[in-house]
Amino acid sequence: MDQDESFDVKNSSYETADSPVRGQSAGLYADILNDPELEGLTLYEKKAMLVNRELNSHGMGKYQWWIFFLCGFGYFLDLMWAQAFGLVATPLENELGFPANQYGNIFSAFSAGLTAGAFVWGVLVDIVGWYSGLPDPPTQKESDIDYTFQDDIFGLCLGAPSNYDGILVLTAFVGFGVGGNIPIDTTICLEFIPQNRRFLLALLSIFQPLGVVVTSGICYGFIPKYSCGLLPDGTSLPSCNLVSAGTACCTKASNMGWRYSLFTLGAITLAAFLLRFVVFRFQESPKFLLYRGRDADAVKVLHHIAKFNGQQSEITLEMFNALTEDYASMHGGSDSPVLGAGEKQTTSSFGSKVKLEFVRYKMLFANFTIARLTILVWITYVFDYWGFSVAGSFLPKILITKGHEINVSVGETYRNYIIIYTPGIVGVLLGACMYAIPIIGRKWGMIISSALMGASLFLFAAVNSEASNIGFNMMEYFFQSMFNAILYGWTPEVFPAPIRGTACGLASFWGRIFGIVSPIIAAYVLAANPAGNGVLYLAGGAVFICTIAILLMPTSRMGAQSY
Repeated sequence: MDQDESFDVKNSSYETADSPVRGQSAGLYADILNDPELEGLTLYEKKAMLVNRELNSHGMGKYQWWIFFLCGFGYFLDLMWAQAFGLVATPLENELGFPANQYGNIFSAFSAGLTAGAFVWGVLVDIVGWYSGLPDPPTQKESDIDYTFQDDIFGLCLGAPSNYDGILVLTAFVGFGVGGNIPIDTTICLEFIPQNRRFLLALLSIFQPLGVVVTSGICYGFIPKYSCGLLPDGTSLPSCNLVSAGTACCTKASNMGWRYSLFTLGAITLAAFLLRFVVFRFQESPKFLLYRGRDADAVKVLHHIAKFNGQQSEITLEMFNALTEDYASMHGGSDSPVLGAGEKQTTSSFGSKVKLEFVRYKMLFANFTIARLTILVWITYVFDYWGFSVAGSFLPKILITKGHEINVSVGETYRNYIIIYTPGIVGVLLGACMYAIPIIGRKWGMIISSALMGASLFLFAAVNSEASNIGFNMMEYFFQSMFNAILYGWTPEVFPAPIRGTACGLASFWGRIFGIVSPIIAAYVLAANPAGNGVLYLAGGAVFICTIAILLMPTSRMGAQSY
């Protein structure tokens, strides 16, 4: 079926010139108005409940599976690039010869881009939506949001510069594009999947270890073969920037492995962009359209999805009109701005629309429970990003350092990365299973996995053999994958759709802020203690703070209805 087939709102069965007058709607839809499940909900929440029922009744169709796999590509790119910088930083340092205390700058540049991207894309998606093609585009101008385009442009250019500053700038731009992946892709997926398939939100994270494994495989193929040679004592050749002419040194021509790796990753990102933007076109979220007062467009999207899936949609515009009329009659025709008020909302004054924006942002602190949840989610993201930013950025260098001490070659070290990161796929699967085990569930799944992730970092600091280095790193990444799978899948569930993108974007924003700071601190710690144990304690301690924050979270928000 051609997914660009459109519906004519004016001539369709759900909005016609002869539609029942609004005074008659209440009688025609009394079953909806008297539904006890809608009792006590706001006007927007009642309409969102109808959307949930519609999507639940249709199950996982072709459209939902397209969404799942294409959003998975966003997760894939997120850790593909994060892992890449950890793997190329050492050959980059060998060639360019920057001081050891600047080793963390590339990770901070990437995190700075991620921070800006998480905030900008997260907030923007709640204001303009993620539209890239309604079946019959409305007259109102929309914005296409696909941040992977920026990733592939700057990613393809990353291997070109021959100076550290130029690489840092391009790295930040790649990070800006990647920053929208986690907060937005999870939100997109949540908007369209049925309630009984929410475990797929956690399962999205399976694409992250896949991205890490693919990156490790690419770097294993290029870097050991196309890197600078070694001196007789086993150390790398010095940078040509640090020695006089005629001295054997690490030249660009002899160190192309990291460039080939980044060019390849840029090409993969370009392919992902084409799949997400050209081959398949995302529809706007029906709930976004509802809280913007565009009920007819929300109905149109639902009918398009149903048709794409070979089904019939039961939602009509008159259903939403009946709820709007009922709300107006119960509130005496109040002119106060209300989310989900349909046409009345879209034609309200600028001042009223501004008030509605403040109403949305107040949702993050609507009552004590929500305020407590919001703050604890922020704390969790802050120390989660701190922990895995330090671990992901510095573990490759620590492994090379420890490997040198026990005569493990560079090629064997890069091979070990593949061994270490592959079990992360199983970790994600286990995290998704927590959704279906009530006695453990989301909360205890996160508590257990974060505690074991922190413990594995402490244990890695205590030993040094090839088996223990592989084993404890494997353990760390297994539980990191399990923890983040649950965290990223659960976060959009607990916030309502009008503020969901912003809430997830802000959580990532605070986490990314500390992802900028932590590598800088870790670089100084590593310079003072080249063995790397201080860095491992720094990462492990942060992860244990996540465990405490999750223990304090309100259980009532785990797995609740999503509006």
